[in-house]
Amino acid sequence: MKVLLSSDMEGVTGAVDWDDMFQGKPQYERFRRLLTQDVNAAIEGALAGGADEVVVTEAHGGMKNILLEELHPDVSMITGTRGRTWLMMEGIDESFDAVFLVAYHAMEGTTAAIMNHTEDPHLIREVWLGDVKVGEVGLSGLVAGHFNIPIVLVTGDDKVAAEAKALLGNIESAVVKYGISRYTARCLTPKKTSELIKAAAGRAVKRVGAIKPFKPEFPMEVRVKLNTSLQATQVSKASGVRMVDPTTVAATCNDVLEANQLLQEVESRASDPAA
Repeated sequence: MKVLLSSDMEGVTGAVDWDDMFQGKPQYERFRRLLTQDVNAAIEGALAGGADEVVVTEAHGGMKNILLEELHPDVSMITGTRGRTWLMMEGIDESFDAVFLVAYHAMEGTTAAIMNHTEDPHLIREVWLGDVKVGEVGLSGLVAGHFNIPIVLVTGDDKVAAEAKALLGNIESAVVKYGISRYTARCLTPKKTSELIKAAAGRAVKRVGAIKPFKPEFPMEVRVKLNTSLQATQVSKASGVRMVDPTTVAATCNDVLEANQLLQEVESRASDPAA
């Protein structure tokens, strides 16, 4: 059994603030180590549960956060940002049997969810796949479903665990902290969270055949609500994209590749300094 482990960072043990998340910030090196510890716990659980191979793909920020030298020796890792096709799910293909989402976070606007956002918080307020609003769990699930692969484990705060189960079904989760506000949480200790993640990962591997991939029907309308009307106007200049209201754009997508391309257009055009 082969597992792709996509690792974000906001859902890592103990982290509650953007200063914990990015290079040059006072707490960043500390949380790199805690992130590596959370990832290792998931790897250990997967291997103990029967996985033969685990590939880690970095999915946060510059995508160079996990300490490779401290990672479990029996895995490989995809790192770096340039030339990615599948963004947070880079490396996925039909050879995988299951996906883990480690240190993920809830979508933008979720009450009391730690550092909740969807993709770039400076650009995007909401993403809708048809009538379903999704965050990064849903977008990662969409890509996994394209390859007929289920997401079987999500780790992070209690809010992302609830979001994942509402969207993906009764998957496994490991809650490492409980959100009180966007930047305050009741956090469990690293020793405890490692135990929880390892146990959940082991259960998840054993349940792969019982968990269905996330496969919404295409064609579908994909809508993105931007932070400003100027950002939306910039994005609406892309081929096939239309304005829905002053801050929302939409496109009819025939498959996951087109949906993925729309989101890349949003990131590129809305990030234009003119917007």
